[in-house]
Amino acid sequence: MAAQPVSRMLRRVLRSSVRSCSSGAPVTQPHPGEPSQPAVEPLLSQVPSGRRRFLREHAAPFSAFLTDSFGRRHSYLRISLTEKCNLRCQYCMPEDGVPLTPKADLLTTEEILTLARLFVKEGVDKIRLTGGEPLIRPDVVDIVAQLHQLEGLRTIGITTNGINLARLLPQLQKAGLSAINISLDTLVPAKFEFIVRRKGFRKVMEGIHKAIELGYSPVKVNCVVMRGLNEDELPDFVALTEGLPLDVRFIEYMPFDGNKWNFRKMVSYKEMLDTLRQQWPELEKLPEEESSTAKAFKIPGFRGRVSFITSMSEHFCGTCNRLRITADGNLKVCLFGNSEVSLRDHLRAGASEEELLTVIGAAVGRKKRQHAELFLMCQDSPPAIPSISFRDSLHVQGLRHRVSFSSQMVTLWKGGRLPQIPLLAQRWLGSGLPQRHYGSHLDSDANPKCLSPEPWAPATPSGPLPTSDQLTHVDGEGQAAMVDVGGKPDTERVAMASAVVLLGPVAYKLVQENQLKKGDALVVAQLAGVQAAKLTSQLIPLCHHVALSHVQVQLELDSTRHAVVVRASCRARGPTGVEMEALTSAAVAALTLYDMCKAVSRDIMLAEIKLVSKTGGQRGDFHRT
Repeated sequence: MAAQPVSRMLRRVLRSSVRSCSSGAPVTQPHPGEPSQPAVEPLLSQVPSGRRRFLREHAAPFSAFLTDSFGRRHSYLRISLTEKCNLRCQYCMPEDGVPLTPKADLLTTEEILTLARLFVKEGVDKIRLTGGEPLIRPDVVDIVAQLHQLEGLRTIGITTNGINLARLLPQLQKAGLSAINISLDTLVPAKFEFIVRRKGFRKVMEGIHKAIELGYSPVKVNCVVMRGLNEDELPDFVALTEGLPLDVRFIEYMPFDGNKWNFRKMVSYKEMLDTLRQQWPELEKLPEEESSTAKAFKIPGFRGRVSFITSMSEHFCGTCNRLRITADGNLKVCLFGNSEVSLRDHLRAGASEEELLTVIGAAVGRKKRQHAELFLMCQDSPPAIPSISFRDSLHVQGLRHRVSFSSQMVTLWKGGRLPQIPLLAQRWLGSGLPQRHYGSHLDSDANPKCLSPEPWAPATPSGPLPTSDQLTHVDGEGQAAMVDVGGKPDTERVAMASAVVLLGPVAYKLVQENQLKKGDALVVAQLAGVQAAKLTSQLIPLCHHVALSHVQVQLELDSTRHAVVVRASCRARGPTGVEMEALTSAAVAALTLYDMCKAVSRDIMLAEIKLVSKTGGQRGDFHRT
């Protein structure tokens, strides 16, 4: 390989040690001989030894243009290849997607490579390709191959949802891809479909398997943790690292446009760590790499490790070394900042390399120490609501605690095979999964299909319900007020509620045969009912937050009325009842069924939302006859 051009070396030497950007903030250049920032080098063994030796021996002084006014050296560039995505993750974008930039305004392949070449010449040694979903770009393999030719670039990574990974990874590896991050927020297929609003769980698992098979180590799995949705799965993810070379990275839920961020949904790093240490007290912290965004931990004897991305609770702005180029060619110096500068426009206007560097240097020089408004928003928020674990509270088919889940998964992957869909469903949804019976062979006299194998056991009435002659949620002045339950004794509370969704014959048949384009309506409605019960106090203004110990949601098909009957049961021990939790659960499950089926028929009716029974509390028990 040829040495670096003399002109480049002279340009570095002749640059002044301090420069001024448009912001007026000075940017200090490292002194000669000062070591450059170490780079993360996953799979460095794949790089030929001669190239590794050349990179180390010919390291140039770090670019002043990529050093900000706080001395942070930006050696890591993220390039978005597309705005498009083949999933619709709830925390990322609306169900209908986002307005897309016209194709003519997006960076061409040549423009991407021109910018990448310029940044690498200035000291960037790691490039990560992102999106949207980068693997839906037709020329992604060619882009990786051409990036691999850039002298000085040590790492080429990609962040993907994994849908197309198994198919493309062998070509990508041959082209020079050295690091993989795969997004996966749940190990439950039905919940995956609920979160991403699309099918594809099996394809993602095949992608992870393929990455391990091809020798990537570690394979990074990114999991955005959201309260009430997947925080109960942390131990299952961690257990996978026992026998697999995974780096499971738990990411604090962050605000982005359109994801309706709420601090109550965020599970902090410390809360996650406390949860895991209850099961693995021997969890030990690993030394932090410079400029790393992750706090890494390992369980002694486990092959993989666990990391936490603490973007919200403990930001890492002080060591940030990242820059981003959007798909339409804007340079972002901070993920959370609104400031962008168009490199595309300067490129197309015929800007020289030096002119581009001036624009880039000015943007980097304006980078703030941290984006205080974001973290003040987080710090000023009330404490997070205590977590309610699915593991201890649910007996819903498909969400039971999977005692042998991790060992089964490891066995499957160690054997180098992935099971077919029925086996996947059994292993990931629990072995007690009742089989569906569809089509012309369905016995019309058979029992209605029920998603829960447990019998429905209504409460037994124990006497009349004492009533009050006053509205308890109104104070003496007629204003709405929350009831003070501080002086009430804790008692066991159980409530059951029901609802009926009258679908009509067409929608009913599609639900019965699980043929809806949106997916399994019954499973999604069941999940929605469980979530709704846990979030009742956030939906009904004057309801107290209740730590539920049990939630059960049943959905039964009623062929005589072409309807689905929803029954919800909630249990808790505390000073207040759980009637509202049960009613909210049944109502939201019914609404979800409507949403899943509305494309087929608008003539769907929700009916008979009612309290069936309640037990516990000073007012006695109630049972609807």
